[in-house]
Amino acid sequence: MLEHNLWTLTELRLGDNEIGDVGAQSLADALRHNKSLTTLHLEYNEIGDVGARSLGDALPHNTTLIKLILSINQIGHVGARSLGDALPHNKTLITLGLWSNQIGDVGAQSLADALQRNKTLITLDLGYNQIGYTGAQSLGDALQHNKSLTTLILGGNQIGDTGSQSLGDALRYNKTLIELNLGRNQIGHVGAQSLGIALQHNKSLSTLILGGNQIGDTGARSLDDALRYNKTLTILNLWRNQIGDAGAQSLADALRHNKTLTTLNLRENEIGYVGAQSLGDALQHNTVILLLSLSIQCL
Repeated sequence: MLEHNLWTLTELRLGDNEIGDVGAQSLADALRHNKSLTTLHLEYNEIGDVGARSLGDALPHNTTLIKLILSINQIGHVGARSLGDALPHNKTLITLGLWSNQIGDVGAQSLADALQRNKTLITLDLGYNQIGYTGAQSLGDALQHNKSLTTLILGGNQIGDTGSQSLGDALRYNKTLIELNLGRNQIGHVGAQSLGIALQHNKSLSTLILGGNQIGDTGARSLDDALRYNKTLTILNLWRNQIGDAGAQSLADALRHNKTLTTLNLRENEIGYVGAQSLGDALQHNTVILLLSLSIQCL
């Protein structure tokens, strides 16, 4: 139908339809010839590596699709490789959503290799994909060379401190990434320190999501140093990070010097009266902060 009849259709949403690999193959055949579709949603459809391979094979022939969402499927590293192989040859896709699949480190490496050659992808969502530190290292290497990606979502993986160090190293050289989501990634104070050092040099990142990690007071102190020098970050999410009064005081000191941050999320930490008072005092001198989401624990 896409191939012959729906020449004017620009957006097709088929989420939660049990399409499977066979259905994905049929859609892929249509994409080879269709000249109008720009957005295709196939989330939650039991599509595996076979279906992903079919879609990957179609992408080099398609000249109109700009957004492909394959979240909540059963795509592993083989399917990720097929999609990765297609990306350097496709000139239109700007958004690829693979949230909640099982591509792992091997799949992440395949997509990282593609990022080094692709010049059009802007948003890549790899959240909840069983990616560890080796996958993060591959993506970090890619970011040092990629000149188009602006949003990278890696929330809900297991990159840890080692993976965040690799991404931090990449941020020193990358000039295009605007949003980096590393929420729920088992990142501690060492990883936060690496990211903090990177932020002192990075000139493009405006959103950093670190919620649901364990950076603690030491990690917050590292980010304090970064906020004193960084001039581009506007959103910093530190939700549920085991930050106490000492960490809050460090961040408060940074707010007295930083004039660009607009949103700081400190919900569900371990901040009591002393930390809250420090933040309150800082807000009297900082007129840029628009939102301070804070969960106070007082005796």
